[in-house]
Amino acid sequence: MSPVTAGVLQLLALIAALALAYRPLGDHMARVYSSEKHYRPEKWIYKAVGANPSAEMRWPAYLRGVLVFSAVSVLFLYALQRAQGILPGSLGFSAIDPDQAFNTAASFVANTNWQSYYGEQAMGHVVQTGGLAVQNFVSAAVGMAVAVALVRGFARSRTGELGNFWADLVRGTVRILLPLSIVGALVLVACGAIQNFAGIHEVGQFMGGTQQWNGGAVASQEVIKELGTNGGGYFNANSAHPFENPTPFSNLFEIFLILLIPFAMTRTFGRMVGNLRQGYAILATMGVIWIGFTALMMWTEFAHHGPALQAAGGAMEGKETRFGIGASAIFSVATTLTSTGAVNSFHSSYTGLGGGIQLLGMQLGEIAPGGVGSGLYGMLIMAIIAVFIAGLMVGRTPEYLGKKISTREIKLAACYILITPALVLCFTAAAMALPTPGNSMANPGAHGFSEILYAYTSGANNNGSAFAGLNADTQWFNSTIGIAMLLGRFLPMVFVLALAGSLAEQKPVPETAGTLRTDKPLYAGLLVGTILIITGLTYFPALALGPLAEGLAS
Repeated sequence: MSPVTAGVLQLLALIAALALAYRPLGDHMARVYSSEKHYRPEKWIYKAVGANPSAEMRWPAYLRGVLVFSAVSVLFLYALQRAQGILPGSLGFSAIDPDQAFNTAASFVANTNWQSYYGEQAMGHVVQTGGLAVQNFVSAAVGMAVAVALVRGFARSRTGELGNFWADLVRGTVRILLPLSIVGALVLVACGAIQNFAGIHEVGQFMGGTQQWNGGAVASQEVIKELGTNGGGYFNANSAHPFENPTPFSNLFEIFLILLIPFAMTRTFGRMVGNLRQGYAILATMGVIWIGFTALMMWTEFAHHGPALQAAGGAMEGKETRFGIGASAIFSVATTLTSTGAVNSFHSSYTGLGGGIQLLGMQLGEIAPGGVGSGLYGMLIMAIIAVFIAGLMVGRTPEYLGKKISTREIKLAACYILITPALVLCFTAAAMALPTPGNSMANPGAHGFSEILYAYTSGANNNGSAFAGLNADTQWFNSTIGIAMLLGRFLPMVFVLALAGSLAEQKPVPETAGTLRTDKPLYAGLLVGTILIITGLTYFPALALGPLAEGLAS
C-alpha cells in the first residue's frame, strides 16, 4: 500500500468514527447543560466553593465567575511551581523560575499549554498531575461554559440570564470530560502508554553515556490533553514520544479525541436552539475547512522534489517513521485548526508551504472545528459577521436565529475578531524590532521570521504548538507570550458574553420571505468565504514575509 493511500484511508476512518460519535455525544452535552438536576458529588463542590448552582446569572456576573476562577487558577498553579522543590514527588527537581512559572501558569489556565520547558526534566509528579492535568480539565470546561452561555443567548428571549457559570463548569467537568477521559485513558494504556508514578531510572547506553527517563501518570494526562484541546505533553517530544503515543492506532485515536467535542458541540448547539439544521450548517462549514486544509497539507508534504525526498516518499524530515507523512499531516492540521497544540512531528521541519498551512489554521481563529467551546463560539461570531455582510448586500437588517443583528452586536463581534490579530502582529513586530528577541531564532531569513510569527500566533490563539527552532525560554518570550495567552483567551470572552447578554434580552423576530436562510448550503458557503477573506486580509502581509517567501524560494 502506498503512503498516500494509507493516509487517505486513515482520514476516512477518522471521519467515520467522528460521524458515529457525533449524535450521541452532542445530544448528551445538550442534556447536561439543560438539566436542572444536581448530582451529589456536584453538590459537594458547590458547597465547597460557596456557589448556588440554581441562581441564574446575567452576563457581567457570568464573566466575573470566569475571571475570578481563572485568576485563582493562575495564582495556584504559579505557587505550586514555585514551591516544587519542597513538595513530595518532585523527583529532585527545583522550583521553576518566576518568569517561566508565570508563562506556564498562564498557558495552562488559558487552555494554550505552550511549554518553554522540558517536561521530563523540569516538572515532578505533583505539579504534572495535581497542577497541569487539573487545569487541562477545568480550562476546557471554562471554554465549554462560555460557548453554552452564547448558545443560551440565541435560545432565550426577553431575559438577560445566561445560566450559572459554576454549574456549567462543574457539569462540563464531571459529566462530560471526566467520563470520556477515563475510557480514553484505558484505551491508551492498552495501546502501551505508561501510567505510573515511577522515579528517574536509567534505561541503557546512549552516545557513550546512560540515558535517563522518569515515569508518570502519562495516559491520564495524555487523554485530557487531547480531549480538552489542551496540548501540553508530559514529555518534551509531546505526542511524538512513544510513552505518550506508542502506535499508529493510538495516534489516530488521539486525533479522534482532539476533534470529538468541537465537532459534536455543533449538534449541542442545534439541539439547544431547537433547530438541528442550524447545527448542521455550522458543522458543514467546519468540516469543509478541516478537510480542505488536511488535503492541502498532505499534498504539500507528499509532493517531493529531488532524489532524497523521492527515496523517502515525501518530506520525512522531523516526522516519526511509525506514523509517516499522512498521519503526521492529519495530526498537524487537527492540532492547528483546534486550540490543542499537541505535536507528533516537528512543525518547523515541514515544507515552507506546510508551515504556512499550520500558521493559517491558527490564524483563522481556531474555529474549524476549534477548541472545546471556543471553536463553537468563535464560529458563531463569524456567522454573525457573515449574516451582516449578506444584509448589506440586499439592504436588509440582518437576522440570525430570530435575533436582529444591530449596531451593538456588530461592534462586539468586530472587537472579538480584531483583538487576536492585534496581539499577534503587535508582539511579532516588537520582537522583530528589538535586538534581543531575534537572538532566539535558530534560522535566519523568512524561516526565522516564521518562528516568531508562529510563537505569537500560537500563544494569542491559545494553541500552544511551536516552530521549535525558537528558544522561547527567555524573559522576553516567557513574559510577552504569557501576556498574549491571557489576553487572547479572556478578552474575547468578554465580548462573547456581552454579545450573549445582548441577544438574550431581545424578543424573537418572526421569519419572513426576506429572511436569509442560515441552514442552507448557500449560507455555509458564504460563511466559509467570509472566514477565509477576513483572515487573508488580516494576515497576508505577515504570511508573505514568512512561509510564502520560504515556500516560493524552495
